[in-house]
Amino acid sequence: MAVKLRLKRMGAKKRPFYRIVAADSRSPRDGRFIETVGTYNPIMEPAEIKIDEELALKWLSTGAIPTDTVRDLFRSQGIMEKFHNSKKENK
Repeated sequence: MAVKLRLKRMGAKKRPFYRIVAADSRSPRDGRFIETVGTYNPIMEPAEIKIDEELALKWLSTGAIPTDTVRDLFRSQGIMEKFHNSKKENK
């Protein structure tokens, strides 16, 4: 089972709100997911990003692949840097 970290669209029409979820890559975008990792609200100024760092690092270490947008959100929060540093330490 290939797990992806991706955005699940929520909210009303023209007012998107996203949940960052770990989901099977074969499931629909807004369908079944395994676990919620965080939220992203692009409507707020500045955009509101809330991510559970421990969960994100757990999923990255188990091999979950983030989508491009989720990778950028993780990078802005410093999670990708922590993940790469922890990989270097384990070697």
